[in-house]
Amino acid sequence: MAFTPHSPPASRLNIIATGKALPEHLITSAELDSRLGKRTGYVERRSGILHRYHAASDDSQAALAAAALHDACRRHAIDPDSIDLLISASAIAVQALPCSAVHVMKAAGLPAGTAGFDINSSCVSFISAMQVASALLTSGSYRRIAIVSADIASRGIDWRHEESSLIFGDGAACAIVEAGDGRSGILAMNAETYPQGSELCEIRAGGTRKNPRAGMEESDFLFRMQGKALFRQASLLIDGFWQRLLDAAGLTLDDIATVVPHQASHLSLEHMRKRLKVKPDVLVDIYRQHGNQVAASIPTALHEAFITGRVKTGEPLMLVGTAAGLTLAGMVLLP
Repeated sequence: MAFTPHSPPASRLNIIATGKALPEHLITSAELDSRLGKRTGYVERRSGILHRYHAASDDSQAALAAAALHDACRRHAIDPDSIDLLISASAIAVQALPCSAVHVMKAAGLPAGTAGFDINSSCVSFISAMQVASALLTSGSYRRIAIVSADIASRGIDWRHEESSLIFGDGAACAIVEAGDGRSGILAMNAETYPQGSELCEIRAGGTRKNPRAGMEESDFLFRMQGKALFRQASLLIDGFWQRLLDAAGLTLDDIATVVPHQASHLSLEHMRKRLKVKPDVLVDIYRQHGNQVAASIPTALHEAFITGRVKTGEPLMLVGTAAGLTLAGMVLLP
């Protein structure tokens, strides 16, 4: 029986294309066992990852993002020149100035004069960008928007910190969206930030806080995470957040056909399966083959859901994740 929403989408949005890009270098957990001097199988047991992709030292984040955009265009026969806005939704910028969207547009060869800007809410940047894109499309400000998330997490790994160093992979993904026809769109969106957890997941340098004049150390450019404390805080918050999102959409979990989560860790995905009771056939899990790709994680998993036929027209789809801040964000939409 087809799903019938209680009310039409609050905001018009139609995903017309998705694509992804990965660096060439696939690195297995077995390789990391050898590199780190661990027994065979250690890294896979600790991280829950079979393999992930790491960029070479001279790979370009902007080029990776552009490759994901062109992959989406090729798969759906879309002329890149028809895109009138590009939103770069990544956790880490290409550089401090100008914004990453400029670099992605240049690498992608988009026409001069195309609009572009960045949105950064760490690992849930894609969800934030989808909400902004929907508002702009609904208002008629733009006709076709490309949202691209690309992160090279491996550049910030502190290999001395085992808890966080084993979980990250690199990659990029893109979704191209247009205004919906009234049947497709966002049913509900919720975002909550709890700044008391700001120090639990951070890179201190790169802005005005840590720099050559304010003072810095080399380690300030590397990722730091207090994993146990972060997981504990997120676990205390996610149940209530999850219910508030469903309530805002006027749905129950049984109504949701597909859940696309941030691929934060194997523990976070198990939490969804066991405590939140998300059925395995509903949850999109690409973690073992990609690791945590930071902001690229959600759109990469969304692309996987589309190409494997797990996204069905008119069946509710949920995007959800946690991010540095601590921020929780989720969206329920009808594709």
